[in-house]
Amino acid sequence: MEAEFIYIGLAAVFGIFMAWGIGANDVANAMATSVGSKALTIKQAIVVAAVFEFLGAVLAGGAVTSTIRKGIVDSDLLVGSPELLIYGMLASLLAAGTWLLIASRNGWPVSTTHSIVGAIVGFAAVGIGIDAVQWSQVGTIVMSWVVSPLTAGFIAYLIYRSVQKLILSQDDPLAQAKRYVPVYIFFAAFTITLVTILKGLSHVGMEISLAASYLLATGIAVLIALVGMVAIQRIQPDPKIEKKQHFYTVERVFAVLMVVTACSMAFAHGSNDVANAIGPLAAVVSVAQSGIVGAKSALPIWVLIIGGAGIVIGLSTFGVHVISTVGKKITQLTPSRGFAAELAAATTIVIASGTGMPISTTHTLVGAVLGVGLARGIDAIDLRVVGRIFVSWVVTIPAGAFLAIVFFFIFKTVLP
Repeated sequence: MEAEFIYIGLAAVFGIFMAWGIGANDVANAMATSVGSKALTIKQAIVVAAVFEFLGAVLAGGAVTSTIRKGIVDSDLLVGSPELLIYGMLASLLAAGTWLLIASRNGWPVSTTHSIVGAIVGFAAVGIGIDAVQWSQVGTIVMSWVVSPLTAGFIAYLIYRSVQKLILSQDDPLAQAKRYVPVYIFFAAFTITLVTILKGLSHVGMEISLAASYLLATGIAVLIALVGMVAIQRIQPDPKIEKKQHFYTVERVFAVLMVVTACSMAFAHGSNDVANAIGPLAAVVSVAQSGIVGAKSALPIWVLIIGGAGIVIGLSTFGVHVISTVGKKITQLTPSRGFAAELAAATTIVIASGTGMPISTTHTLVGAVLGVGLARGIDAIDLRVVGRIFVSWVVTIPAGAFLAIVFFFIFKTVLP
């Protein structure tokens, strides 16, 4: 009984540490485009993220968690020694959290999904045996890391090209912006509302049919679009500033839209990436309480709350370093460009979250920012910054694996 409390207590502490790392590194990605394009100040971004990341984690954070928890390690090999899974998951949380602390301090936008998967693969391969790793599942996850930035980049490219064609290249861009931006708001609101209904409400015991879900999402999206439209109509041009910055007022219209997509992005991110902290934590709680590896267990709500709270604290304490890299250094962002990147990334994350595919938000958002940059030509991108980001991505999996192996043997020696 005493060992059970030690395991769950350590898992909760390390889970919060890992969630802190997600907030410091990954949530910064979710907010970086809004801050980089000056649609939100850093303080406003932290408030928006705090509310929507937490809601996303608690309401819609369950589907991906099961993929991280069950898919990577072959639990059948651990039936006789469940304590090995506990040591391994504790080591994985501590290893991934430590790597995220190092990366965030240096402003490297690395993948929290890479960090935790690398850590779990490391402990499983060394602590149990090479056969314990479900390599086909790892292969699927690795494939998704390639697919997600390409998908997000492609969608972002298309969205920004549509903005250029429908609005920025027209004779009266402000009138066109007031006409089309509510349509973009509708799409952003519809995407995010639908995933909330389909995935989130089942956690709080509400079941709605598919047809009713689409109708409700459409209704809410129309309402948000109408509120956005009223806010946009009130924006008046400033002739003096227009002479210096031709699209100044148009970008102010897009700034309204950026607030909507920032909320969507934070919610989508919370629902997808909370799994990286609470998946291993849920596994430890399940095994410690039941003594059985692979037992089906309901995800306790306190586990989701711990994940959500840790994420918010991480962003508000350490998030500024990565926000600066993604929001300001890859390519110059304006609200219209930032919106295209954010909506593309949110759409990609929502699709992935709905199918239970653990993607990297970091790869998705950086891919989307690159897509927007490419729509303006390769010269618009700082390739040195992109190079440094790619190197930090490559290092993440081995770093997570190495640290997890070290911590695994320490726990194996020290813990009961």
